[in-house]
Amino acid sequence: MKIARIAVNYPLKNNGLLYFYEETLTRGQVVEIPLGKRSELGCVLSTDEANSEELKNTPLDKIKSIKAIVPDWKLDEVELQLFEWMSQYYHYSLGQLIFDCLPHHLKRPRGLEQTQGEGKELEFVPNPIQKSITQSIREGLGQFKRSLVHGVTGSGKTIVYLDLIKTTIEQGKSVLFLLPEINLTPQFISTFARYLDAPIFSYHSELSDSQKYQIWLQARSMTKGALILGVRSSVFIPISNLGLIIIDEEHDTSFKQDDRCPYNARDVASKKAQLLGIPLVMGSATPSLETYATFHQAGQSLFEMKERAGDAFLPEIKLIDARDKSGKEDDIWPLVPPSVQAIKEALERKEQVLVFVNRLGFASYLQCRACGQQFNCPNCSITLRYYKRKNLLACHHCEYKEPLPNQCPSCGCMTLSHKGFGTEKIQEVLVRLFPDKVIERFDRDEIKNFKQLETRLSDFHTGKIDLMVGTQMLSKGHNFEKVKLVLILGIDSQLNFPDFRSSERVYQTLTQVAGRAGRYSQDGKVLIQTLNPDNSLFQIVKNHDFHQFYQDELKIRELCDCPPYKRLAMIHFSSRFQDRLIPHVTEHVGSMLRGLIAQHFPEVTILGPRPAHIEKKSNQFTWSILLKSSDLSQLHNLLKSFEMNYRSLSSVSYKIDIDPYTLV
Repeated sequence: MKIARIAVNYPLKNNGLLYFYEETLTRGQVVEIPLGKRSELGCVLSTDEANSEELKNTPLDKIKSIKAIVPDWKLDEVELQLFEWMSQYYHYSLGQLIFDCLPHHLKRPRGLEQTQGEGKELEFVPNPIQKSITQSIREGLGQFKRSLVHGVTGSGKTIVYLDLIKTTIEQGKSVLFLLPEINLTPQFISTFARYLDAPIFSYHSELSDSQKYQIWLQARSMTKGALILGVRSSVFIPISNLGLIIIDEEHDTSFKQDDRCPYNARDVASKKAQLLGIPLVMGSATPSLETYATFHQAGQSLFEMKERAGDAFLPEIKLIDARDKSGKEDDIWPLVPPSVQAIKEALERKEQVLVFVNRLGFASYLQCRACGQQFNCPNCSITLRYYKRKNLLACHHCEYKEPLPNQCPSCGCMTLSHKGFGTEKIQEVLVRLFPDKVIERFDRDEIKNFKQLETRLSDFHTGKIDLMVGTQMLSKGHNFEKVKLVLILGIDSQLNFPDFRSSERVYQTLTQVAGRAGRYSQDGKVLIQTLNPDNSLFQIVKNHDFHQFYQDELKIRELCDCPPYKRLAMIHFSSRFQDRLIPHVTEHVGSMLRGLIAQHFPEVTILGPRPAHIEKKSNQFTWSILLKSSDLSQLHNLLKSFEMNYRSLSSVSYKIDIDPYTLV
């Protein structure tokens, strides 16, 4: 009697289910198995369960047989160990996790396009600091070691990456290069393809299932060095000869997945490098406080690059006080005269200009001028955003849209006021002010696919666009040669966000956006238009003083028992029925957790339950519980105890988020 334990593609948080099998099976093989009245995929965890304790308590007639083995589809030992670690760390179903992360298995995948590097000699000579860093890191190739390259924007981190990639490929090993956003892919491919004599594969959401599957197949059988460059999910690609992992912009929130298993690709990459015994290199101009504290306080491999490469200087940063307004400025709102004048002068010098505003649309919301009526999403507890070009109101959390009304539905007033602003509004104002200039947007409302992204970036690089208005997509890693002026708008709303990381995020955003100015010159300038110019954070940003920010923020984190001093976990409970959700979470779950903490987990603190910042999204109400502890073991054991003792309620679901990025 041969019995295997299978991790099934189903939200079961157990050690797998038992199945009979007749064929030769090995750990890691993907199989088709019966589950209830349907077929599902599963992954073999072990094949020697004939004498297991679980089998002794399971009637044999309850055990079904495996239907088939999926050909050419098997996880190697490191892959499986990585998924097993993730399942335990993130408290997520192992079977579901595996098949969330694997590409779709295809019998006849189409051909795959790849970029072949030109292998040209370098056009530049690394400076002494870059040489010193690469030499130190190269000494650790072939063993697990984590390094952090903290370099100001424009300091030449890419040159460090390139040197390490070339060295690794010359040794016959491949490199995995993780990026936070798809929009950075064209720039890095262009740079790396010029100097690497190796194939370059790009992995991102715009690829078809066939293309993703082909990359996985090729990665499994690689014998020569190659570069795989991709976003968060590429961390799971099984590269047979992987010798180095690099994570650019390690601080970026895009590395954290929100839906399904809320993993952080940075931390998963670290575990993968440990399992493989290879180095991990992380880089950022604004490293996350937790990462920097880990390297700084523990004396790990921390490399600082405090000046820009070549002849470029860090840009001058100036605050524009937006509180002083006169009636004459209504035609340029939300801009103010000093901002307009600076843009005008830059354009007259034939320079390109970037304007950053972290909101889409024309107005944040509409309001009736007579009765105050606002237009809310019926599925979410937020107001609808106004998009002028499309002439509609839309929710940015669900798919709800409605046409712009001609009058207020409550009182019939014909005047609806626009409140707030976004990229569409800024573009309209700038087009009116500079009608002879080409002004485009760089945001997800305007750019829908990879082709549009490449075209928009190409047009800007070649000078076809004079002024670009964009969101966070503009802030990360781009090298714009003719940009000396950057204008930042709307940052005040981020400063006031009710989250302990709000100051860190604002600092990172301002520094990253400012970093797009003057990367090839000595006279870059950044204007921050604000209603709160006295905020101390702005002075730190003006002085380009990361270490002052780090020290100040650490004091606050220690006072509020937040990372890096405490580890966090959140449990989110959701339901379509608010009247069932609230008493269940507040009375049953809250009291159960407090009881467990009092009896067994004294190092854990509980906060909540409380409604989410946006309580209703897509017709689902959410309440959350926050757990804090300096003892990670107690935190995980409490969560395990919770899952063992939790009595679920019909129509209420829950999700555990370890190391959450937001608490609201």
